[in-house]
Amino acid sequence: MDNSVVLSVGDTYHLKSGKDRIIYAGMPSETVYSIAQRKTLLYWGWAWNLYYPKKKSEITIDGVNILVESVTPDEIRLRV
Repeated sequence: MDNSVVLSVGDTYHLKSGKDRIIYAGMPSETVYSIAQRKTLLYWGWAWNLYYPKKKSEITIDGVNILVESVTPDEIRLRV
């Protein structure tokens, strides 16, 4: 985990080569934040929202460990 990333709502980040992309989807409530996981295959694509409690700081998406440094309704700071 050496890459620091700041995503605003709707911003996309490619986790790693061969892995999915993530999109910060904001906070549906004061205690929950959402990250959309997007998978593509040729011309097809799928995306789904993942919901996490605000206090959860270590998450894993598509096998990639992510440290959530801070989260607000407008942006999220990650260390990937």
